[in-house]
Amino acid sequence: QVHLVESGGGSVQPGGSLRLSCAASGSTFNIRDMAWYRQAPGKQRELVATISSDGTSNYHNSVKGRFTISFTHAKNTGYLRMNSLKPEDTAVYYCAANLDMWYWGQGTQVTVSS
Repeated sequence: QVHLVESGGGSVQPGGSLRLSCAASGSTFNIRDMAWYRQAPGKQRELVATISSDGTSNYHNSVKGRFTISFTHAKNTGYLRMNSLKPEDTAVYYCAANLDMWYWGQGTQVTVSS
């Protein structure tokens, strides 16, 4: 199994940037895919971005061109670089890793407000 810890969340003005990190420990060599989800108050959790072991990435339409997902195997850490942030990006962001099942982090709050 794997343990995931997110960091890097915070408050930022519209148009600003943040980089979220997801540090993985445990059976990291078995990670096949990594993903970032978010959940805004009163809304369902939604998939933001995914990256597979071959480096293929996919994004929710609302973040294409603004967010970039990556995973550094040497550091066992995943990242979500978020640029041009909008108020509607405000949510708790969760990272998830797929081994034999999906494992989740505890989440980090991102607030975009003027």
